[in-house]
Amino acid sequence: MFFAKGQTDMDRRRLIGLGIGVAASAAGRRAGASPAAGASPQAFDRLLSRYARPGAGAINRVDYRAWRANAADRAALDTYVAALQASSPKGKSRPEQVAYWCNLYNAETLRVVLNAYPVKSILSIRPTLVSFGPWKAKTLRVDGARLSLHEVEHEILRGLGDPMIHYGLNCASISCPNLPLRALRGATLTADLDQAARDYINHPRAVQVTGKGLVLSSIYKWYRKDFGDSDADILSHLAAFAAPPLRAVLDRRPAITGYAYDWDLNARA
Repeated sequence: MFFAKGQTDMDRRRLIGLGIGVAASAAGRRAGASPAAGASPQAFDRLLSRYARPGAGAINRVDYRAWRANAADRAALDTYVAALQASSPKGKSRPEQVAYWCNLYNAETLRVVLNAYPVKSILSIRPTLVSFGPWKAKTLRVDGARLSLHEVEHEILRGLGDPMIHYGLNCASISCPNLPLRALRGATLTADLDQAARDYINHPRAVQVTGKGLVLSSIYKWYRKDFGDSDADILSHLAAFAAPPLRAVLDRRPAITGYAYDWDLNARA
């Protein structure tokens, strides 16, 4: 790969992080890891329990520095992602398929960040100099098809027509819904996503009440059609998960006056 004269080591790391991820994933597949064992949710649980936990402001944070420094646990994440790719979601129930794709998205996002770390934001990780973040790089292969994170989210999961999938995905940023602290399971998916929605909607990064109205997370702007056809539909969606103080505000049908999003990395200090 060509790097411009004067380009820093950190810039190089940001650009090649995705390539490292692809190579590691391919190596894991060639190694013949058992999909049944390596793709178990417990494998992801163990890693999340070591490096992800609630931080200030009830935002789940990841200790990327410690994880990157632990070669065995980075390899364990590589193995988990490779095993997921080798374990087809075909034939599974719809909840199991949603859990599968959310876990794959979240684990691959963690790998992409770890391969490029240290970075201030996932937006700094770019497969090309003109890319907006890492999402369109085809770093995954499932059932013989090469896939990007963008395709997993927008074509597979959003294609299901269920807005609740947004609360199961984490883009390694402060304003995202929280990274789940354990792998999602089909058997508990509805309850887990409902709780994730409540945690997010009742937090100021999702809904800020001001004297003029509401400032919402940009998720409700970017994916507006997933939540309904109008501001009233979005407010109804929010009200369904709002705690009583916020629900009382939403019931008055305030105006949506703006949107905001913080792309800073969800890293532990």
